[in-house]
Amino acid sequence: MAADLFSSAGLDKEAPRPLADRLRPQKLDEVVGQEHLTGPQGMLTRVLESRVLSSLIFWGPPGTGKTTVARLLADQTDLHFEQVSAIFSGVADLKKVFEAARARRSTGKGTLLFVDEIHRFNRAQQDSFLPVMEDGTVTLIGATTENPSFELNAALLSRARVLVFKSLDPEAIERLLKRAEALEGKRLPLDAEARAALAGMADGDGRYLLGLVGDLLALPIDHDLTVAELAETVQKRAPIYDKGQDEHYNLLSCFHKSLRGSDVNAAMYWAARMISGGEDPGTIFRRLCCAASEDVGMADPQAMPQVVAAWTAFDRVGWPEGRLFLAQAIAYVATAPKSNAAYSAFNAALALAKQTGSLAPPKHILNAPTRLMKDLGYHAGYRYDHDFPDAYAGQEFFPDELAGDGRASFYEPNERGFEREVKKRLDYWGRIKAERQRE
Repeated sequence: MAADLFSSAGLDKEAPRPLADRLRPQKLDEVVGQEHLTGPQGMLTRVLESRVLSSLIFWGPPGTGKTTVARLLADQTDLHFEQVSAIFSGVADLKKVFEAARARRSTGKGTLLFVDEIHRFNRAQQDSFLPVMEDGTVTLIGATTENPSFELNAALLSRARVLVFKSLDPEAIERLLKRAEALEGKRLPLDAEARAALAGMADGDGRYLLGLVGDLLALPIDHDLTVAELAETVQKRAPIYDKGQDEHYNLLSCFHKSLRGSDVNAAMYWAARMISGGEDPGTIFRRLCCAASEDVGMADPQAMPQVVAAWTAFDRVGWPEGRLFLAQAIAYVATAPKSNAAYSAFNAALALAKQTGSLAPPKHILNAPTRLMKDLGYHAGYRYDHDFPDAYAGQEFFPDELAGDGRASFYEPNERGFEREVKKRLDYWGRIKAERQRE
């Protein structure tokens, strides 16, 4: 069949092919970097042993072997391999594929339908797979770089198991490099540091790595390149980062959690990753504002104005000098003492407000601009705090039904940073209030 494919395309089967295609694994155990799936105890290994293949979703970054593994599964379960791309196919194309699969099935031959970039199909297109999956016309394997939980219909996900493909680690990258050198019969013209840099340029993408390797091996280079020479020879791609998709939220989450965890170095790293990927610095400043309130809070009330000042300076000065202000804001928030007491308190207040409805406020804190309101007792007994020592009268401000209710004690400051002083102040006021209420 391979010969027919080449001849139908007007090509000889020995025509030059990309290095990645020539190195394509012929067996599942030759796939690198996915041993959690293809190793002795891997899920796919067990599937092949049972020879019962159900529909699957392969989720992972580009160049990690999703298409290759799908082909191998088809070959080793004796299924016809059919591939479509969601970028170039519509419902009409899918109907033709389904009809061909039904005809094939009537002759006793099953079909493995591999759908690349399956998340690009809309809801109606995704729904069209359900009947043919249920009646066994096709075994579906969909590949996606986006989180299936967000991008695929629940009905489709309920009929397929999601397998996660990992970005290739340094060990897997090195195995690919050695295979390429063995196939070509020569070593890469790189010194040790440049070889490590080449692996870093691939960013875990085996297909991209082999493209670089193929280019390097084809060049007339008579010495080992240094890192600087390698950078001049090949053009490094931008990091994988889609500002509108899953990776955007993943890196923002990593950044915020590093701030919360007081790891200033990790916070700067994740911010740099986002900036390198083309993220709007305003997005990072917005997350810094959230962390300054949610995670630092009253432990250091200066965190918020520091971030806002840095953001304002950034907007006025711009890049690249503005990176100084971004770095300072990150360092301040990451190293500030942490407290989520105010954030937690307001969440608790919101919950209690929803539970208790429209309770009437105590009359002594209501204004009485009319005679009627005075006659009804509005404002009677109100104590003006500035008339008391420490400007604190110790009155009750909650509705009568919540006065003294433990549920109404929301804000619990901790002993970190400025909030330690706030706690002392609240404890002092609490003692005064208790004394005044006994009078």
